[in-house]
Amino acid sequence: MKAIVIGAGLGGLLSAAKLSGKGYEVEVFERLAMIGGRFTNFDIKGYQLTTGALHMLPHGPTGPLAQLIREVGADVTIERQDDTAFMRIHEDLENGIYKDVSFGEFGSTFSVWNRIKLALLLISTRKWPPKNCSFGEWITKNLNMPIAHQMADSFCGWALSLKAADTPVEEAFEIFENLYRHGGPGVPIGGCKAVTDALADVVRKNGGSIETKTEVTEILVENGKAVGVLIDGQKHMSDIVISNIGHPFTSDLYKDAPTTPQYKQYIDKIRTIKPSAGVKICLAANEPLIGHGGVLFTPSAKRVNGINEVTNIDPKLAPRGKHLVMAHQTVQWDKIPYLEEEIDMGIADLKQIFPNKDYEIILTQSYYGGWPVNRSSSGTDIGNTTPIKGLYVVGDGAKGKGGIEVEGVALGVKNTMNLILGEVN
Repeated sequence: MKAIVIGAGLGGLLSAAKLSGKGYEVEVFERLAMIGGRFTNFDIKGYQLTTGALHMLPHGPTGPLAQLIREVGADVTIERQDDTAFMRIHEDLENGIYKDVSFGEFGSTFSVWNRIKLALLLISTRKWPPKNCSFGEWITKNLNMPIAHQMADSFCGWALSLKAADTPVEEAFEIFENLYRHGGPGVPIGGCKAVTDALADVVRKNGGSIETKTEVTEILVENGKAVGVLIDGQKHMSDIVISNIGHPFTSDLYKDAPTTPQYKQYIDKIRTIKPSAGVKICLAANEPLIGHGGVLFTPSAKRVNGINEVTNIDPKLAPRGKHLVMAHQTVQWDKIPYLEEEIDMGIADLKQIFPNKDYEIILTQSYYGGWPVNRSSSGTDIGNTTPIKGLYVVGDGAKGKGGIEVEGVALGVKNTMNLILGEVN
């Protein structure tokens, strides 16, 4: 059996590593000159910055991505510290007076009655999740407290690049359940590039090939089945095709689309997909700004949702004695035309969050359009199958439910491998 993978991003490389280890002949085609997509490193002044995702796995060494990395035999070390998430709650923002509260102690900021109420609501909502309701609406209805709204926006902005009002409540509760099941974040030693390079090594070791600067211009379909791809006018035939470029771009690549009602329903679903947008501000610090290797949520900030300082776990991601700090903020769809203003507001937030600290901004990065945070925002994912037999979609355009960023990518790949190989995860 032969598999062709379109795109050498995280989802594509995970799929290729898995299938090549199961005896498939695998070819990966990547249009860029590099592998890794939005999950690799590049060097600026000795700092290992990322092309997209942060140097962090949301569930660290015990999550779905780490499990899949181990399954395929990729050589990656993932480390996690204790107390991996804090909220910086400002008591006086202008004068820099704040307290950091651990994620597990967040409930202590509520009154006793609200803590009891929240516990009951969590149980009932998980058992009977409301339909057609956002996480923001759920909070307004059940726990109308400003700090709860701020924390929800901070968490959803960091984890999903969405506002709480744009996050379905059932997706939010799937995420919380996974947090309790798998634990908090960890850092792959060597950063994002260590993961994608190790996966590429597995593919090649298993006899697969990865071609860069090679663009697929068409997915070949015969009798409703994917049979290969077209590159520079040459046909490359295969038994299955896996796309890592999202459903909309994938559907643009095949001609003679089916005329069935199922295909029309699929196209209608594609039109509901919304990518998520965001901004990342990278800081070079001469001193620790956070002091731990987890996430610092910033509910009091106007734009910044969360910040991490991965050099507390892997110092080699920065020059000796320096720290790499990355701040992330969601950008709502109607704010994309005003991106420079959004970035300026994020920079202003950082000045208030880290007053009198010794750092400089070395890069700001924006993610939207064809290079978004996620090709499909959480809650608009439509699964890994297509109306074309033997054609599957993986990556951040087809994540699994309750999966934060790259953990969702791993869940989607696991589901796709189950469909192809008949394995039960």
